[in-house]
Amino acid sequence: MSVNRAVGAVALLLTFVWVHLVLGLLNIFAPGLPLGDVTIVYAGWAQQAYASGVVVGVDAPWVYPVLALVPILASVTFGLENIATVWLFIVFLVNVVALGFLTRWGRSRSGMIAGWWWAGFLIVLGPIALARIDTITVALAIVGVRLLQSQPQTAGIVLACATWIKVWPAALLLAAVIAMRARGKIVIAAAATSATIAVFALLAGAEWNVLSFITQQTGRGVQIESPVAGIWLWQIVAGVPDTFIYYDAQILTFQVAGAGVQLAATAVTPLLGLIVLVIALLGVRQVHSGVAAFRVLPLLSLALVVALIVVNKVGSPQFISWLAVPIVLGLLAGRVHGAPSFRAPAALAFVIAALTHSIYPYLYHLLLATNPTMITLVSVRNLLLIVLLVWAIVGLVRLTPELSVSPSRPQGNAVGVATPTISSRAKESS
Repeated sequence: MSVNRAVGAVALLLTFVWVHLVLGLLNIFAPGLPLGDVTIVYAGWAQQAYASGVVVGVDAPWVYPVLALVPILASVTFGLENIATVWLFIVFLVNVVALGFLTRWGRSRSGMIAGWWWAGFLIVLGPIALARIDTITVALAIVGVRLLQSQPQTAGIVLACATWIKVWPAALLLAAVIAMRARGKIVIAAAATSATIAVFALLAGAEWNVLSFITQQTGRGVQIESPVAGIWLWQIVAGVPDTFIYYDAQILTFQVAGAGVQLAATAVTPLLGLIVLVIALLGVRQVHSGVAAFRVLPLLSLALVVALIVVNKVGSPQFISWLAVPIVLGLLAGRVHGAPSFRAPAALAFVIAALTHSIYPYLYHLLLATNPTMITLVSVRNLLLIVLLVWAIVGLVRLTPELSVSPSRPQGNAVGVATPTISSRAKESS
């Protein structure tokens, strides 16, 4: 490693430490209780497990897959009174490990670029970037996508584990299975991992609770930050009768009520399934037409992940953290000739993160009070998410096979798939 690259790696690591220190302090001292889910909800689940022996996801239905218990129970290792500090330390450790994989411990030029972007994205997104279980899944997913080239089986295992903490990384698994030549290895590894987790849960007595994270979502209403909720938020501003925000004590979320809400809540899930299917088929079509996988994978991953946010009756500020993984993937591929440029979505994600931070946690109470300015901000944020989804889908559709791989001389690249032999830049350090 050259001196300049070593200095850059140290600078990035120190910046990453500073970012986590700032966000950690904001989580503890900022108004709006950004770490409330950890110190109240997660702590309650952990206390229940240790005090009464009733473990959510095993002895009782739970909103998360069962592997989410691992970081939650680990966060109370030094007592409930220290859960905030321990949680933030766990998050810092997993993020630093993910940064190491991403940058190949400072040796990857494209990884360093992606690492700097990720550090900036975290600080712009604000305290919520560290304050939910999603943080763990983002770090694992970054490790998983980084391993797709060199160790596809390990990548399948890591992405499966992330999915068993929170479901959204399944979109990355789907994209990898569609785009990667090593799809068989990924599928077998992910399936074996899932089966192992399920078997251990069943042996612990989980029975059907092992799948309760699916059934727990079916009865949910429309959460106020979801894009579809904007229809009723603006009706509240306009004074439409019998339209309001309420708190669902069972799901622990704020939801909208009004004419047509139940219909929307029922329709959104099958619509999401349809859109995911269409996006997946677009990816399959492009791969079968001969488009190189390193060009398909980032766009397909981005389209699938953003679809999970946009076409969803659930909407929370931490969902924005998911954007980091497909955009990092795109930035990794961006140094290879012919790869789609991810500068536009990388910049757009910063704006989306900043808008999210402007609402949560400091001014979230104004959104609950249906302040028109806050509703405007969340509406603009959601509109930009739709723009990002359209950008990814259009980019996927426009891919052409003229830069597809020469099968006789495949070369490795940043995202772990063969690159065009016509590109000298493909030989750059990734």
